Amino acid sequence: MPRPRRTQISLEDTPYYHCCSRVVRRAFLCGDDTYSGKNYDHRRAWVESLLFELEAVFAIDVAAYAVMSNHLHLVLRIAKHGHPTLIAR
Repeated sequence: MPRPRRTQISLEDTPYYHCCSRVVRRAFLCGDDTYSGKNYDHRRAWVESLLFELEAVFAIDVAAYAVMSNHLHLVLRIAKHGHPTLIAR
């Protein structure tokens, strides 16, 4: 059964969280897909730029990331006091 987000994240314990995302159905996020013969390396730069765009919008910092052929890993730091532009409002 799903757990509420407030029970999954505890900033008192740590502001750092490791997140993973994986593709399905033999899809490739980037690199050479031997099944279809296509190359998806152009997606790596797209994923990286999107990560940093989202970092600027949300109250997180990307501490580390790895974009691999069929999944990606993120280490995110959650800002304890929220996003600076939201606090100013």
